[in-house]
Amino acid sequence: MSPSQTIVRYDRATFTATDEKGRKLLLRRLTALDTLRLFKAAGPELSQNAAWLSMAGLASSVLEIDGVPIPPPTTEAQVESLIDRLGDEELTAIADVLDESQAERISKEQVGNSPGTLS
Repeated sequence: MSPSQTIVRYDRATFTATDEKGRKLLLRRLTALDTLRLFKAAGPELSQNAAWLSMAGLASSVLEIDGVPIPPPTTEAQVESLIDRLGDEELTAIADVLDESQAERISKEQVGNSPGTLS
């Protein structure tokens, strides 16, 4: 697999998390375009607020809740509504799953290679 194919495959990968309420969440890492759209939804002031963007990014990574599609938020109010719907425990579960997937990706890429060299 070429490096470009690896990147595209990774960007389209989905992950699942189950929250404390038993809801099944389908997740995807935000792409550069997703992030750009999140900045637009945040507006000029909130796009410079790292804490707000961090929570908004976690919420925006949700594609489905219990099989029901969740459209990406396009306004500050929609971001806040989604964060309210998810809650603290669910955002923590999302962060944990995305962190685990990142660690797994890095370890697979670095097996037998110098740091920074793709396999």
